[in-house]
Amino acid sequence: MKVLFLLPYPLGRAPSQRFRVEKLLQILDAEDIKYDLKPFMDEKVWNAMYHRGAPLKKIAGVLKGYLSRLYTLLFEARHYDKIFIHREAAPLGPPVFEWYIAKILKKPIIYDFDDAIWMPNVSDQNRTIMFIKAFWKVAFICKWANSISAGNKYLVKYAESKSAGKVIVMPTVVDTILQYNSIKKHSTDKVVIGWTGSHSTLKYLESIVPVLQKLQQEIDFVFLVIADENPELPLNNMEFIPWNAATEISDLLRIDIGIMPLVTDLWSEGKCGFKLIQYLSLGIPAIADPVGVNKEIIENGTNGYLCNTPDEWFYCLKKLINDTDLRMQFGQNGREKIVNSYSILSNTNNFLSLFK
Repeated sequence: MKVLFLLPYPLGRAPSQRFRVEKLLQILDAEDIKYDLKPFMDEKVWNAMYHRGAPLKKIAGVLKGYLSRLYTLLFEARHYDKIFIHREAAPLGPPVFEWYIAKILKKPIIYDFDDAIWMPNVSDQNRTIMFIKAFWKVAFICKWANSISAGNKYLVKYAESKSAGKVIVMPTVVDTILQYNSIKKHSTDKVVIGWTGSHSTLKYLESIVPVLQKLQQEIDFVFLVIADENPELPLNNMEFIPWNAATEISDLLRIDIGIMPLVTDLWSEGKCGFKLIQYLSLGIPAIADPVGVNKEIIENGTNGYLCNTPDEWFYCLKKLINDTDLRMQFGQNGREKIVNSYSILSNTNNFLSLFK
């Protein structure tokens, strides 16, 4: 078998693509399944796309991506047995490429997505593209796909409503053997509460700032943000670490308590809880809002806490800060949960089923 992967982002940059596609290629290697990767964006376009300004560079980069994608489908795609599409074949406009693959080339499509991407949701930097993003195309891609991999039950329910093909829950997973293989050593030193994410999810930190400010009046702790953009929050003892793939694990291991605040809405229902998966895989207890898949990953009072109100957030953070043994026990329980349910090893057969 030979598979063509149509990817939206340059390799090694976007979390969804890294952990839902790139890290899983080792499974195909072990099965001797051949593949080629074709990103839509290159590094230069990626760097321009998610920052304000540089409209000409963005336009030129997108046009380059479309020409490259057109060449791939016209002259290369026919040599592959299956086409794997992560999120979308192109970032703007109707699903022309997907239609061509399904209706003209008649190639089986494997479709993967990990957010409620049929709902309008764009960053502030790119709000002008709202009307040409064509969010509605997700329904058609699902309809044309032979098999679909969705990150949680909420996404699967949507895909099943649009598709007659095979639909599976494929959580976003980590490599607990070769990468996420270290365990946090909890101590009585100054505690670090931490959050990791991208510029698009920094907005969720706003709701937790008042809780952290109140907590800092009673307890001395560090608040650490690992991201591609500094949120510059009004907090004492806040540290920012630019995200770096080379130091990702060691940076995360600085965290004693990982947090994932969310708002309760339909977009959040589609989130796949990857922050929690990262924390727990390293033996770091986590606290989150009880939205969507968070309620499946966090076992309340066992590997972390689910908090509905600011008072609950305050109480649970304070409890974990003051109890080193509890952090250690929650961390051990969390690690076990990830190994059993959210690791590459535990989802290998699940992933391979998409290619049968």
